[in-house]
This record gives sequence, structure tokens and C-alpha cells, in this order.
Amino acid sequence: MIRANCRERFTGADFDFIVRTLARSPNESVSLVDLLSEGETRDAVLDNPRLVDAILSNPAQLRISSQFYFYVLARHVLQQAGIGDRKLSDYVGSLLETFSHTSLMRTPHACGESVHQYISDMLIALQRVTPEQAFLLRAHVGNYSLFVSGIFHENTQRRSLRGGPDVRFYEQVGRANFQLVSSHATARRCELGDVFEELADRFHDVRLALNRLSDQLLNLDDDARSALGL
Repeated sequence: MIRANCRERFTGADFDFIVRTLARSPNESVSLVDLLSEGETRDAVLDNPRLVDAILSNPAQLRISSQFYFYVLARHVLQQAGIGDRKLSDYVGSLLETFSHTSLMRTPHACGESVHQYISDMLIALQRVTPEQAFLLRAHVGNYSLFVSGIFHENTQRRSLRGGPDVRFYEQVGRANFQLVSSHATARRCELGDVFEELADRFHDVRLALNRLSDQLLNLDDDARSALGL
């Protein structure tokens, strides 16, 4: 299950990257002690556009974690879209990190041994699972819909011309399933109810932000596209 926890999993190499990057400007330098001692200081520092520039300027030689990479970029495009909730950025960053491993695009193992790759199969599977499994499956449908329509929107549109679901379909399905899981007890227990509710309310805006991320900042390989049949 995807959590809003990128910032909790930053590594020593990530903090070293921040310190080294911002040390180039005396007015923006920050100490490792500041980053580790206070969450608000860390969060403010993470919004510095110099981090985005440093990540994009030399991606082949980066020594940072995938959770740091995706959080910083997700936060950047979501802020540009007028979405300032850091917790939502944290969740979207975790989603991108998780789905960047193509084997994890499949449905959660808790839903049984069968792998339901496509949305229609996942929705059909809802008819024969427990309430807890239904929560996991609906959350996955929402996540999958956002990832496909956000990161692979051009491929999705091309496939729709051959009879596949279009971006509007994924928006409708994703929004509906995020809304359904937002009030679930598991969402409240995992402190994700507010995240799911905002994703349901602003699915279109988040999707467009991910379109910009895909078009301008990311360069995903063909393996991810193949895993989605795109």
C-alpha cells in the first residue's frame, strides 16, 4: 500500500545532496543539523528551486534516493499547479516511486494470486473480495488511473484511437475510486483520508501537473510503457 512517506525515508546521501547544492549560494546555505532537527525547516528547504535545477542538470550522476527524486519533482509541478499540500506531494512522490518499478504496477498481493493488469479486470475483481481487499484494490485503481493518465497520457490517447480507454475514462474511474476509499476506516487509520479526498476533488489538476512532469522533466524507459501495454 502506498503511503505519504517520502520525506520520512530520505537518506544520508539525500541530505548531503541538499547541503552541497545549497552551499554554492551563501544566502541559501543550510546545515545538516538544521535539516535533521526541524521538520518545518526541512520542508521549506525542500521547496528551493535550486534542488530541482541540480536534479535535472546532471541526472546520470545523481547519488540520491528515488523517494527524494520523485518527491522534489512532484512537489515542484504540483506547486506550479497551485496545489500546495505537502502531504499530497508526499503521496504522489511515493506513487511515482512505487510505479517506477514496473512489477509494482500490478494489483496488491492481498487481493489474491491472480494479477489483474487492466482497469476492467480490477473492477470486476471487486465483486469477489473482502471489504479490506476492496479498499486496497480501489486505492490501486485510483493510483493506477492517475499514473497512466498523468505520466503516459500521450500513449493512452494513442491507444484510445485503437479502442482503448481514453484519459477522460481514467479521470472518471480514478476520481470515483479515490472518493470511495477516502472515508474508509483503513484510510483514516493510515492518515490518508484527506489525501484521497483531495485526489478525488483535484484529480484533473493533479493529472495535468503529472502531464507536465512527464513532458518536461522525466524520461521513462520503454520497459514501463511495455508493462502497461502502451
